[in-house]
Amino acid sequence: MAYRVILVESNRLMLERLSSVIRNTKDFELVSRYQRAGDALGQGGMFKPNLILLDIDEEDNLSMLEDFTQTFPEADVICLSAKWAPGDSESIARAGAKGFLIKPFTSEELQEALRTFNKSGLSYGSDVISFFSPKGKSGKTTLIANLGMALAQKTGQQVGIIDADLQFGDMSVFFNLSPKTTIMEAVRDINFLSPVTLNSYFLPIADNLRVLCGTKRPEYAELIDIKAFTAVVGMARSMYRYVLIDVPSGFTPISIATAEASNITFLVAMINGTFEIQHMQRALDIFKAWPDYEDRVRTVFTRVEPCEASEREKLVQSLGYPEVSIIPNEYLLVSSAANNGQMAIVEQPDSKFAYFVNQLADEIIGSKAHVRLG
Repeated sequence: MAYRVILVESNRLMLERLSSVIRNTKDFELVSRYQRAGDALGQGGMFKPNLILLDIDEEDNLSMLEDFTQTFPEADVICLSAKWAPGDSESIARAGAKGFLIKPFTSEELQEALRTFNKSGLSYGSDVISFFSPKGKSGKTTLIANLGMALAQKTGQQVGIIDADLQFGDMSVFFNLSPKTTIMEAVRDINFLSPVTLNSYFLPIADNLRVLCGTKRPEYAELIDIKAFTAVVGMARSMYRYVLIDVPSGFTPISIATAEASNITFLVAMINGTFEIQHMQRALDIFKAWPDYEDRVRTVFTRVEPCEASEREKLVQSLGYPEVSIIPNEYLLVSSAANNGQMAIVEQPDSKFAYFVNQLADEIIGSKAHVRLG
């Protein structure tokens, strides 16, 4: 695609620098440039742009963003700034901006930004969903991977998985990946990243599904700064319609911070003995400190046999909590699919496992999952 670009940049030196980059980028034509956003609104129509790069470091420019999207309905608007501002992400997406790019940028970064935002765009309706296990060995990794695939397939929207089980995350093993960049690098670099550059830290798994792998060694977990990690989650929220986060078992600083940043937290336990209900009840007691915990906390039991409505009702009664989902015991299917480099819902889409995972995806897509954080 050929781009006819209008550039709005108040700083003269930056205007010249970015103009040079645009002119030297294949398939990009700089048709006009302005230091004042008002001039671009008044005069830019004659150039028939299909891409507007708008500096929002100027407060007045940010306030005129919606005017640009309405005046140039055939053009994508990409916001430019010297630094990512999490507080602005929802407002610029709501105003109709297609993306955000940190300046100055190179030709390669500009091209990658358009490729990324043409596929996803900034999302202000994103749901962050964390998966927490009171005691470990819960089947979280398998559930998250297959659920992420189901959400991507059903919605056609971008889904990101973050492996924040910092010491013993299994996503890279599950997907047979050897990542060069992991959550450790993303947290380290977050102050220099924008959504498009953070997206490159996530590895593609399938259409509309990407994963940010966990640390390569358990001791690296100590290097993860909680505030920087939360910033990574916030930036991922602007890129992906659904962000699924695998957190460590037990109440750790990272699992608590993730739950606080999430729209929905799933407590996950594997039916394997007699104590799962008690562990779930203890975890629920802690989450009851949230005034809206009944809207934001759900439970999932894996390896449930028989996986039927009657068994779910027994779990509801035993747990004393209505928000219970169940996943059947399909260990052989899941193992076989993983050995074939596939996910179980793809390997056998008509299986009972696929049915219940898809049912859970439907519930997330439905209105119950869309709880907005204050």
